[in-house]
Order: sequence, then structure tokens, then C-alpha cells
Amino acid sequence: MSDIGKEDFRKVMGSFAAGVTVITTVTPDGRLVGLTATAFSSLSLDPPLCLVCVDRRGGSHDALAVSGKFAVNMLAADQVELSNRFASRTEDKFAGVPYTLGEATGCPLLEGVIASAECVVTEVLPGGDHSIFVGALRKVTSHEGAPLVYFRAAYRGLVDG
Repeated sequence: MSDIGKEDFRKVMGSFAAGVTVITTVTPDGRLVGLTATAFSSLSLDPPLCLVCVDRRGGSHDALAVSGKFAVNMLAADQVELSNRFASRTEDKFAGVPYTLGEATGCPLLEGVIASAECVVTEVLPGGDHSIFVGALRKVTSHEGAPLVYFRAAYRGLVDG
């Protein structure tokens, strides 16, 4: 058992700047689901794999587990409002949000993002109060632009060095 408290954990983990993503899926009955996530990472080059960590208590968790597929939408610096929308408990997060359905998975791909990856879930691993969804990349796109970054509980911009 660790003697690291929740506040200390949040403070130290918040010191790691992270890109902001919206993870989307579509359930077998056609319901669109999405959540904002910074707990996303590349995992393997060969085969091409990534992972996203999702709170088991969140409403999107079960939809992702049932669908077996997801899209990672990497947000651009000007998409703070979109990040906040998908982090909220709004009933229909997709209302008024421009998107297309991906060719490889049928998951929503949000317009204006700097990159997207359509994935098929290959494994779901336990991770404390989260599940780790490992995804095999099936189709990717990327565009020019600056990423949306989250650092110490605030959205930030990048500084060219």
C-alpha cells in the first residue's frame, strides 16, 4: 500500500505535459460515445499499437469495452471547447460537432484535429480504477497544426525552442 495521497499523485502527474485527445466509439446499437483523455500513448511500432486508459466508473468505459474499437482524435490548440465538451457529462456530446465516420472502424473522426487513428481493441488490461485499452491501428491521418496540451490543470501552448 502506498502512502502517496490523491492530491500528491495529481500534482506530480499533472507536471507531465500531455497532448489532449478525444476517444470516440460507436456501440453495436449505433450510439456515438466520446470522452476526453490525456492518458493516451503509443505502445508499439511493430505491430502498430497504442493505448488509452479509461476510468472504469465513467459512462464511456462500458461502451468502449462492448464496441471493441475506438478512434483517437488528437486535438488542435484551438479546440479547448471541444475538449471541455467531451470531458463533461453532457447528454449528447456530438450535437453540433462536425465529424465523419471512419472508414476502418465506423468511429467518429472529429473535424479540425491534428491527427486521428482508428483502432481495434486487442487487449483490455486492469490498471487500478482504470482499464487499459490496447488498440491496433487500422487507419491514420495527420494534418499540420499545433497540439492542445494540458499541464498542471490548465491548457497550454507550445513554445518553439
